[in-house]
Amino acid sequence: MHVTDNEGNIEFKCDFCTMPWSDDRQMVEGHRGSLICSQCLSIAFTEIVHLDSGYAPIKGETCKLCLETDRDGLHWQSPVEVEVIACRRCVKQSAGVLHKDPDIPWKKPADPLV
Repeated sequence: MHVTDNEGNIEFKCDFCTMPWSDDRQMVEGHRGSLICSQCLSIAFTEIVHLDSGYAPIKGETCKLCLETDRDGLHWQSPVEVEVIACRRCVKQSAGVLHKDPDIPWKKPADPLV
């Protein structure tokens, strides 16, 4: 999310944890300015991809990153903003974006069960 503070400065915050961008909290942008930070992405990737756990969305719920409604499969639910969810496809795509960026040290989390 893009937020303007009292001084008119734009601040970028993760839609899932509401923490602001920083050098150690990189962000991936979805549609219409939605953002997921590297810390949330690590948790989401581990839960959705490695542990095959997640949230089964209720009919009519929309992925915050792609804005698609009623996508099949498990989603990751924000631990802070319970109405904010990310579909498996967006979690995997976002992880690929950060993983491939040579300027960002973030890598896809290893499978904790291996």
